[in-house]
Amino acid sequence: MGAGHAHRLYRHGHTAVHALPPHCKLAAVFCFVLVVVSTPREAVWAFGLYAVLLGAVAYASRVPAGYLLKRLLIEVPFVAFAVLMPFVAQGERVEVLGMSLSVSGLWGAWNVLAKGTLGVAASVLLASTTELRSLLLGLQRLRLPPLLVQIASFMIRYGDVITDEMRRMSIARRSRGFEARGVRHWGVLAKSAGALFIRSYERGERVHLAMISRGYTGTMPVIDEVTASRAQWSTAAALPLSALAVCLLGWTL
Repeated sequence: MGAGHAHRLYRHGHTAVHALPPHCKLAAVFCFVLVVVSTPREAVWAFGLYAVLLGAVAYASRVPAGYLLKRLLIEVPFVAFAVLMPFVAQGERVEVLGMSLSVSGLWGAWNVLAKGTLGVAASVLLASTTELRSLLLGLQRLRLPPLLVQIASFMIRYGDVITDEMRRMSIARRSRGFEARGVRHWGVLAKSAGALFIRSYERGERVHLAMISRGYTGTMPVIDEVTASRAQWSTAAALPLSALAVCLLGWTL
């Protein structure tokens, strides 16, 4: 996969959660999210228990609550959508603080907020305890289609390159006295975006030709083979299995 690339979400640590193989953590988070989504929305207490489980994982991985909450802001657009649901949904209405709200809309908003927040929190914990390169190795270990893994790998590799290209183009525009102040400047920005796309495409072609000249046949060599013991799989399975027990209680009670 090449050299590792640190990302802003990753928080370096030496905890048991950090030490788990990436494919174990990927499988655990995926199963946990499936269980959360399968939980009936009326079982409000179940979502509280899910939050406690994630809190325990955050404590074990030494990820501060403030660090986690700050990165949950990515779900703000979903929160805005959920807030509108009680006002636009049809069906039985109820008065709340002088406002007429839809009962089904309130349940729908709760469903989106609860399950979405838990899913994002689980993903943030995964990213906080696993390096990007390790995640790619984990996806490969889980037999994700190799082409998708390679695309993700190249996105990580050349994301910084494209960002740096954008920065140089921005500096060049400002050095010529350009400042985007209104709609009339959108044309210049659109041309810059088009030029960036062409440069990125041409760079991709050059990289592809260079790889072929070095023997690339459509698959990337695996430098590090990640393996997991039975104990590590058991540790990773603790989260989704605990969540499954809560989900089953939610359906039976």
